Amino acid sequence: MSDPTPQFLAVTGPTASGKTDLSLSLAERLPVEVISMDSRQVYSGMDVGTDKVGRAAQRAVPHHGLDVISPDERYSAGHFARDVRRWIPEIAGRGNVPLLVGGTGFFLRAVMDPVFAEPELDVARLEKLRAFLGRQDRERLERWVSILDPDRAPVAIEGGPQRMGRTIEVALLSGRPLSWWHREAPAEADGVPGLVVVLELSKEEMDRRIDERVSGMVDRGLVEEVQGLLEAGYTVTSPGMSGTGYREIARFLAGEVTLEGAMDDVRHNTRRYARRQLTWFRNQMPESAVRVDATEPVEVQRDQVLAAWVASGGRAPARDAINQEVGT
Repeated sequence: MSDPTPQFLAVTGPTASGKTDLSLSLAERLPVEVISMDSRQVYSGMDVGTDKVGRAAQRAVPHHGLDVISPDERYSAGHFARDVRRWIPEIAGRGNVPLLVGGTGFFLRAVMDPVFAEPELDVARLEKLRAFLGRQDRERLERWVSILDPDRAPVAIEGGPQRMGRTIEVALLSGRPLSWWHREAPAEADGVPGLVVVLELSKEEMDRRIDERVSGMVDRGLVEEVQGLLEAGYTVTSPGMSGTGYREIARFLAGEVTLEGAMDDVRHNTRRYARRQLTWFRNQMPESAVRVDATEPVEVQRDQVLAAWVASGGRAPARDAINQEVGT
């Protein structure tokens, strides 16, 4: 890249690491607009189970990328990157700092290291194929993915029905496996440089926070949220509903498990997902990423991020605000 000056600030890390709290603290010192970097918070009507930032905070700080689509639609990393490439100059044009916040690592990588230009797929055939795949069980999808794209199969299977479906669609409708497109096709755009902050915490503390968060979801209305989505016609095969928290509560509402059993499953599956996030953030982040101890008070975290933003040569409005704050 000809100009490495960061065009955005990103706060990422595993589930329950305190990304939202840090972002709102940063908003008290920087003129930021937040871009949600969460693959589940894009869905409207899914607030409790995705731990979406509250309405009051959304009114206080501009947010983008929330409630973008309905739970029966798909939203890929490529789609996110295209939206972000549009939002960043708009936010900067208002004199504000684009602040990407969330734990979906693939979304961040798609912005900084863009994905391939997606092949043209016949829309009518794609819709029919998606409807067909939506009726298949997980075991069958795993078998088809392993046959059609063995190189990508482990990643696709780990990503669940939505990622497996995408892998199958591309292989069948383009004639080449998705792994080939990732490897051989040119990127659809140049990468956008940014300063990445990774919140870190021990597995023990992460598990404690996850257990605490999941326990509070029922009190905040998770069961009622899932019930409302099911009554609206969405199912556990809908792209949004396949996320952790929704499919487990749907099983409870179907009478397959007790509520406590469903919540135990949510805790277990969330911990598994968070461990995969830890591995990803440990191995896939740029060398320039700033690592912050998530157990420190949020004000301490904020000051570390502000200092790093100054050192990185962030956008001028931010530098002015931070220089005054830190006394440089």
